[in-house]
Amino acid sequence: MIPNKTEDPISVAYRIYRSLGIFAILGTIVVGALHLRLFKNSAFPHLGEAEQHFAGALGFALPTVLAAHASNRRPILSYEGSLPNLDGATAWFNSAQLNPKSLRGKVVLVNFWTYSCINSLRALPYVKYWAAKYQSSGLVVIGVHTPEFSFEKEPGNVQASLHDLNITYPVPLDADYRIWHAFDNEYWPAFYIIDAKGEILYHQFGEGNYSESEQVIRELLRQNGATNLDADPVGFSASGVEAPPNQDIASPETYIGYHLAERFASPGRLAHNSPKSYSPPAKPRLNQWGLSGTWIDGAESAVLQLSIGTIVFRFHSRDLHMVLGPTKDGKPVRFRVKLDGVTPGVNCGSDSAPDGTGVVREYRLYQLIRQKDQIADRTFEIEFLDPGVQAFSFTFG
Repeated sequence: MIPNKTEDPISVAYRIYRSLGIFAILGTIVVGALHLRLFKNSAFPHLGEAEQHFAGALGFALPTVLAAHASNRRPILSYEGSLPNLDGATAWFNSAQLNPKSLRGKVVLVNFWTYSCINSLRALPYVKYWAAKYQSSGLVVIGVHTPEFSFEKEPGNVQASLHDLNITYPVPLDADYRIWHAFDNEYWPAFYIIDAKGEILYHQFGEGNYSESEQVIRELLRQNGATNLDADPVGFSASGVEAPPNQDIASPETYIGYHLAERFASPGRLAHNSPKSYSPPAKPRLNQWGLSGTWIDGAESAVLQLSIGTIVFRFHSRDLHMVLGPTKDGKPVRFRVKLDGVTPGVNCGSDSAPDGTGVVREYRLYQLIRQKDQIADRTFEIEFLDPGVQAFSFTFG
């Protein structure tokens, strides 16, 4: 059964089980496999070196081997099943509904993503490039948008994000996770490559391995009769929120809604679904955060109740992002950010000015800090100047 995010947006109960067995048989040592299982209900943290996004709440066991980064090994193609039906979407954008029959004879790339996920956004330049480069050679790219937060279920929000991100290939809105389940998928982002006979022959979970994925696309296109393919795979650098992450990251994705909130450091506990006045932590340690002002902290987000409210986070990374939304009736909310108590200057992000000012106008991920200075433990502060802002999570890069 699909979790009802509207009633319980990010209800989570997760357990991690790890076992390692070593047995001696006839003098030979066999090392047992590492097993990992994660359960969640509707919001799922980004984990691993590439911070790939797992969705174990849907009752799946995570694979033992996690996503690899770029490698020089030859891609191994193996049959992983047939392309499932794509009839579970609640809406289709940029295309009429597609299905295995209509896609027969085409090489297909299915990308599971969601528009507020930094990991999904960092993979988009490659997906968009492949869609444009290989369309005339017989490639069809399908971006299955499976929501993390409830606002990502809204067709209007998704359509606006496609316009802003310049995505023109077919995108089904998988609001009820039916396509996700049909693929037995567990990750944001995830990539499945299907040959012209409708057989899934390759997958990539999480960020990375872009050259290998492109090799697979090109090989399957050749097998399908494509000629005159360019010799060189994709080679470019993205900017803004789509830029690759810095390697010096010591801060994890952090949720503000109480169901997944961790390392909250303001005096007292988070009050669930009721107004409470908070004061900021005096000296937050690395990855601790806190609130100031009057907020209602719900399962999915915190909502500011009065003018002037602040969120503080002690972090270590090049980039700091927040997933934010305007007031529930759509009014914009002004903000001002500081880094170690002063305006960010050259360290501002794409959604904040050097003086720290900015405006929340729509539901999305906002890049608030991109450090040009040496990366170190720093204290981030965002002050909201209007009531009603909705704060969902922090991510880093």
